[in-house]
Amino acid sequence: MNTEKANFLLYKTDNRAVSIDVIIGNKTIWATQKSIAELFGVNRTTINRHLKDIFETGELDKKVISAKSALNTQHGAIKGKTQSKLTNFYNLDAIISVGYRVNSI
Repeated sequence: MNTEKANFLLYKTDNRAVSIDVIIGNKTIWATQKSIAELFGVNRTTINRHLKDIFETGELDKKVISAKSALNTQHGAIKGKTQSKLTNFYNLDAIISVGYRVNSI
């Protein structure tokens, strides 16, 4: 996936602004489960459950709407050092499908 990292302000409510990091690539945006959870104000396990249901019902094809990409994070034990971890990212189609499910509960 050809990517460009961006900080993307998605919306602002009366009481808070939600800002999540996304990757822009292949003419769509990509976000982690953590970012999607922040966007919809739920925990990551809720997002994971909805994605699992979406894949099991065949609503979306996991191979099409998800991709692994390296994500650099702070090393837990060594200050100032970063580590790279392969992380699942989900495209806008997945984000929208999850959003419908989260908002219908």
